[in-house]
Amino acid sequence: MSLSIDLEVIGEVLCIRLSGELDHHTAEQLKEQASQAIETYNIKHIVLNLEQLSFMDSSGLGVILGRYKQIKQKHGEMVVCAISPAVNRLFEMSGLYKIIRLEPSEKIALQRLGVA
Repeated sequence: MSLSIDLEVIGEVLCIRLSGELDHHTAEQLKEQASQAIETYNIKHIVLNLEQLSFMDSSGLGVILGRYKQIKQKHGEMVVCAISPAVNRLFEMSGLYKIIRLEPSEKIALQRLGVA
């Protein structure tokens, strides 16, 4: 299974909706598309919707961490929302929730960032 990447810019927020599998085969594609959008649209915050993401490995964690650092340099915030149980476990084990906030839905995540 491949990865489907849906990017939407809402003000200074980049909404990234992923479905499928984020692994070493697809991580580079996400990295390139997200980085390019962050620079092109002067993005300050990221909302990462992982509701439809069925699998993620350490390559995916690396890409997410990289985009987190990119956003932090702009004094922005990354919020994860609607996460599937399997991916949630990976986030918990990796300690990503210590730096990235989790919200129950994309709507709430956007409201917390002040754009909805």
